[in-house]
Amino acid sequence: MEIIETFGHYVENLTDKKPQSARRLLKTGWEAQNLKFRYMQDKRLMPADRHLANLMMDTMLRPLQKPEDSVIVSIFTPCEMMQEVGLHPYNVEGFSCYLSASKAERTFLQQAENQGIAETLCSYHKTFLGAAQKGLLPKPKCIVYTNLTCDANLLTFRTLADFYQVPVFAIDVPWNQTTENVQYVADQLKDLKIFLEKNTGKTISEDRLKERLACSKRTLENYKKYQQMRADRYVPSDLVTPLYAGMTNNILLGTAEEEKYTQMLLEDIKKAPAAKGKHIYWMHTIPFWSDAVRQELCFSEKAQIVGCELAETCEPDFDPENPFEAMAERMVYHSLNGSALRRIEAGIRHAKQAGADGAVWFGHWGCKHTLGAAQLAKKKFEEAGLPLLILDGDGCDRSHGGEGQTSTRLGAFLEMLGGAENE
Repeated sequence: MEIIETFGHYVENLTDKKPQSARRLLKTGWEAQNLKFRYMQDKRLMPADRHLANLMMDTMLRPLQKPEDSVIVSIFTPCEMMQEVGLHPYNVEGFSCYLSASKAERTFLQQAENQGIAETLCSYHKTFLGAAQKGLLPKPKCIVYTNLTCDANLLTFRTLADFYQVPVFAIDVPWNQTTENVQYVADQLKDLKIFLEKNTGKTISEDRLKERLACSKRTLENYKKYQQMRADRYVPSDLVTPLYAGMTNNILLGTAEEEKYTQMLLEDIKKAPAAKGKHIYWMHTIPFWSDAVRQELCFSEKAQIVGCELAETCEPDFDPENPFEAMAERMVYHSLNGSALRRIEAGIRHAKQAGADGAVWFGHWGCKHTLGAAQLAKKKFEEAGLPLLILDGDGCDRSHGGEGQTSTRLGAFLEMLGGAENE
């Protein structure tokens, strides 16, 4: 941990004086970590999850290595067309997670706030904005984002477009789940095709796009089947693997690499031992940096995170033969779009599929969508027979920690689940 703290400190200090040098240091450090993931793998993880660690690190490194071939995106933006024109997703939430894991987020959070960004804005977005403003993050080819779920998107991506002076495309996703709204979004995605072709000079073949959507469908089907199969199995879990799945199951849909990951999951789960301890389903982001959460849930046989809602936001029931409508359907019928009740019902359904004994609703600081629905979620989960713990904190910014309270409440919750089993 001292090495990570020293590394983060150097990145922060260099950014103030020589941002290009800080970027090279960050890239070199992350490349070294990727080599570690590849050749000194954590044997406690299943092979699929070791592969995922490499895949996620590759995803974070690509914008640093080839920024001219990258596109800044929000997490729930469909990326199949961007992949088709050779643009790699450069994601705000994912990149900020990695800056936080490198213990280099604090100076960027402060930078954003110094430039007038409200303290209450999501810390993932503030970290990325601050890092861009300080010159750490390279200029992308373009920006594509959606208003889906997160109201911070409306400020962040327009601010980034103005800062970098690059073309930007916004996808407006209506609140209600109707066929008319699916067509409305599909029409925008057809315009996005034109936008991407214009800005890359490449052509998007509809036949190739159908193939990518078919790959996306298989990937989501594989993951859904895996989540069902793990209900009576023990899968060793850390705190970052569920987040990796939440990221790649969105921005890497349509790639052979992500489909391979889900195929590996299905092979691994067949060999997994019988279930041990309590299964916990996690709603929203995970504070991977928290010692209190790590002590209770990281590689523990007493309790493991068996799923994160961010990896299961859309169902694989779309038709790849109509690619624009398929991507639009994923967005309009996204479990986090519309009323909070849709999200809660999806969470209950997925938690039960994974054999969860209880759930955690994480009230990430700055996420109004999650904070506002917490009490309704508790009521609905418990009516469905799933005890739910509401935890408040921050997935990215350690200064909003509350470690003592997290330790006490999470420990008591897990003890209660164990006691309920013995009654």
